[in-house]
Amino acid sequence: MTVTLTQFVILSRQSTSDGTMVPLGSRQSIVDDLSRHNSAPEREGDDMLYGPGIRIELPPDEDPVRQMLVTMTEEEIAWLVVIRLAKIFEWKILDPLTGRELNP
Repeated sequence: MTVTLTQFVILSRQSTSDGTMVPLGSRQSIVDDLSRHNSAPEREGDDMLYGPGIRIELPPDEDPVRQMLVTMTEEEIAWLVVIRLAKIFEWKILDPLTGRELNP
């Protein structure tokens, strides 16, 4: 049996005057900020952060980080976590399959 996990791209809600995407932040600030919200890597320096019902992937060797991929591993609780984090950090959530955006 194959389990399909739901994935979304996390982007900044802000854009520059020329329309380019504002970075989400430095790698270290993202890891530090998310760690305070129960989402952290298993080991220092990992590109994967784990939180309640979610897994967040940082792009390898990208600093500042312009986008992240969030995978919902337990959808029953993941939506509450993702929406809360998106509100706190002013993220835009993009469904890569449909192109739909959510700005909580």
